[in-house]
Amino acid sequence: MGAKGLTLPDDAARRMRESIKRYVAEELDQDVGDLKAANLLEFVMKEIAPTIYNRAIADAQAYFQGRVADLEGVCHEAEFAYWTPGSAEGGGRGR
Repeated sequence: MGAKGLTLPDDAARRMRESIKRYVAEELDQDVGDLKAANLLEFVMKEIAPTIYNRAIADAQAYFQGRVADLEGVCHEAEFAYWTPGSAEGGGRGR
């Protein structure tokens, strides 16, 4: 995202406009043209999409923070593990 807002690939924007037109026709019993569908999509992208985007980012941050917090437990290896406790006299691995 950034200062310019969310952007869509051309194909995705076209498919969204078509979906808007179909939704309005089937659910609201009205026909809308390309311009009205494009205007509605622009409104949704500027007014509604940032809230959804921000929620998704917050969810992703929480997920990764949870994974990072658990990193030591998951990825920790014991240090100086060659000598087991109680085997200091005589050397080598503990028996």
